[in-house]
Amino acid sequence: MIPKEVLKETENLMKKSLEATKREFLEVRTGRAHPSMVEGIMVEYYGTPTPLKQIASVTVPDARMIIIQPWDPSSIEAIQKAILNSNLGFNPIMDGKILKVPVPPLSEERRQELIKIVKKMLEEGKISIRTVRREAIEKVRRLEKEKKISEDERFRLEEEIQKLTNKYNQEIEKVFEEKKKQLFEE
Repeated sequence: MIPKEVLKETENLMKKSLEATKREFLEVRTGRAHPSMVEGIMVEYYGTPTPLKQIASVTVPDARMIIIQPWDPSSIEAIQKAILNSNLGFNPIMDGKILKVPVPPLSEERRQELIKIVKKMLEEGKISIRTVRREAIEKVRRLEKEKKISEDERFRLEEEIQKLTNKYNQEIEKVFEEKKKQLFEE
């Protein structure tokens, strides 16, 4: 039953790589406002870098506005500073106990920069999947050396691992294409 465990573990790791890449894609801003654009921003909160979503509620009343309401009103300035330093191009406006973050439409130049960033994330996701494949193949070859599986079984497993790699690479490409499409729609 060892071969099945190797395949199962390999698929789980590839799935995690895909999910991590999807999460990274969510943080890249498109033309529409979305809470995930700011939720991962690290805010200096009582001397500790803390994700924004842990110290405030983030809502999106419309396609061009993000509202941030800190649970501790004294943290509002730290949140504003973190957003300004985040390299997202946002200019938050303090409005009493909340921050309003207008999401400006993307310029063509900014869209092209974001496409490059997303391509880099895509490549990192693919590298992660290839690393999982390489480690799985090494395990299978070790099992053959230890005489726990036959040579035929090793070839079959390597083939299965390659099929999984192709499947997850296609998935990650599909997610990339969706993100690219989002970047060009208003």
